[in-house]
Amino acid sequence: MTASTAPPRSGLPLARLLLVTAALLGALFAAASPASAHAALLGSTPNAGAVVAQPPPNVALTFSEQVAMDNKSVRVLDPKGNRADKGVLRNFSKGSTVSYGVDLRPGLANGTYTVAWQAVSADSHPVSGAFTFSIGAPSKTSVTATGDNVGGGLVGFLYGTARYFAYAGFILLVGGGAFVLACWQRGAGQPPLQKLVVRGWLTLTAATLVLLLLRAPYTGSGQLADAFDLSALKAVLQTRPGAALVSRLLLLGAAALFVAVLFGAYARREDGKEKKDLAFGLGLGGAVVAAGIAATWSLTEHASVGLQPGIAMPVDVVHLLAVATWLGGLTALLVALFRTPSIERSAVQRFSRIAFVSVCVLAATGVYQSWRQLGSWSALFGTGYGQLLLVKVGLVAVVVCIAWFSRRWTGRLSEHSAATAPDGTAVQDTAVPDAAVPDTAAEHPEPVTVPEDPRRAAQLARQRAARTVVREKRIRDADPHRTGLRKSVLAEAGIAVVLLAVTTVLTTTEPGRTEEEAGRATSATAAVPSGPVDITLPFDTGGPKGKGTVALEITPGRTGGNQLHVFVNNPAGKPYDIPEVKIALTLAAKKIGPLPVVPTHLFTGHWSADGVQIPMAGSWEVAVTVRTSDIDQTTVNKTVKIG
Repeated sequence: MTASTAPPRSGLPLARLLLVTAALLGALFAAASPASAHAALLGSTPNAGAVVAQPPPNVALTFSEQVAMDNKSVRVLDPKGNRADKGVLRNFSKGSTVSYGVDLRPGLANGTYTVAWQAVSADSHPVSGAFTFSIGAPSKTSVTATGDNVGGGLVGFLYGTARYFAYAGFILLVGGGAFVLACWQRGAGQPPLQKLVVRGWLTLTAATLVLLLLRAPYTGSGQLADAFDLSALKAVLQTRPGAALVSRLLLLGAAALFVAVLFGAYARREDGKEKKDLAFGLGLGGAVVAAGIAATWSLTEHASVGLQPGIAMPVDVVHLLAVATWLGGLTALLVALFRTPSIERSAVQRFSRIAFVSVCVLAATGVYQSWRQLGSWSALFGTGYGQLLLVKVGLVAVVVCIAWFSRRWTGRLSEHSAATAPDGTAVQDTAVPDAAVPDTAAEHPEPVTVPEDPRRAAQLARQRAARTVVREKRIRDADPHRTGLRKSVLAEAGIAVVLLAVTTVLTTTEPGRTEEEAGRATSATAAVPSGPVDITLPFDTGGPKGKGTVALEITPGRTGGNQLHVFVNNPAGKPYDIPEVKIALTLAAKKIGPLPVVPTHLFTGHWSADGVQIPMAGSWEVAVTVRTSDIDQTTVNKTVKIG
């Protein structure tokens, strides 16, 4: 193979990767807020939309898993908006049934009452909702039947962004350190790799502090100013998520010591035996610290609740460590290929083997986690969690395919891009001989004289060092095999950014098993049975590509929780994406709404929203706002019978 392949510029691809990261953060987290519920409301007493003859003594809510609530968590409002409950939370749980509620005031008049609730599920995510019931007969009410926007808005966006950067920092810290220790020990003395790992530590530390400060408004008021409320912060520290975040900060202190030794004493150590012993200690201590940091997620996320938590939490720790080793090592390799003078072929081969093992571990732990969170094939294809999981699996498959090409380039690199010393150890690249790169100083060496002036001597030394760096870069960039490896690794890293973003959104999505269980329970207790709603509306925003149709499916189309799907097609009937689509539901006869619904974009021309609450049966006006450009939008309406 000739060297005609032009080597990519080192700065531009990395800059493009950062731009991709920023774009993904904006798109995915805007779509992911507010976070989906993880503890689902299975039922209530009275049922949502029910009409009872006599005032009930209390209102009770039944959840799919344990939740944290206080006296402010459940509010019952009469038709005029006044509190109808006594304001004291009661625990009605029995056995495995999780139920909380409030006692009602005596002598309640007939009419429609609104129940608004919020809680923090056992996996640390806030949930909220609202529904109505009536005493005697339904009546007009001044209360809008929507729950508090817990976990949404600006605070929700910032919290989700901090979660992404926490994962990214963990991957860079753990994966970068593992790459240096296990694959390329000489990299401990390379400033680009040092900066990568240190920035990973700084990113994870800063993101953890932000999560700790935002925890109170994220699960409560939703007001950004409450992030600096010391009393609220004190309450957060007494919760399991707060304790996990504090533990993570303490472990990051130990990680800072690990980084200091790795790039300090270890990088300077020259004695082979001493360096090997120090590497063993760093590897053992680093693994313990990394596992501890990973456990701060496992103790408060999906793995800590549901089926087999005793098995799921260790599996989740192993899963996170495998992700960090693979993707973090991949990023370190990318930096080494673009930012360092050379990297031995043996280091690339070692990482290739470690990455293969990591992917195998990911597959095994991922299958178990998928079974645990889904439980059925229908949940894989019919729930938002399952569909996101399919996207994640597809991205992993793409990365593995690109990695196959990287392995091919690595094989060629081992033949052409490195030499082997007589003792069998790898040395720096020698693919391009000195004669291939014109260098007057190299071809015609001259005696080096040291000037008497120290400043002049230092200037000459810097010039010689600069010429050496330029010459090494020319040799490195002239190798087409290394260029091919750099391109394939860059492609892997780009897909990995998308993969990490999808994974972060997946952790804030209601598991498919929970969603199906909640759906079955709600179906069993629905006051008024009905059928799915399927409507198609034409629209024309008046701008370019502003014509088309929007189709809505609301299933099961009854009071309680529903799933909403939106499909946008062009005049030719083919799906296409638009900048924004929003839905509002209004029951004018009962003065309920408009209830806003912001669906999540899934595929081209397809949006979805889970847990859409229909508090009462009746003729609902469905208003769909379609925006096809920054200035072109329209709203189309249709009245449908639900319940």
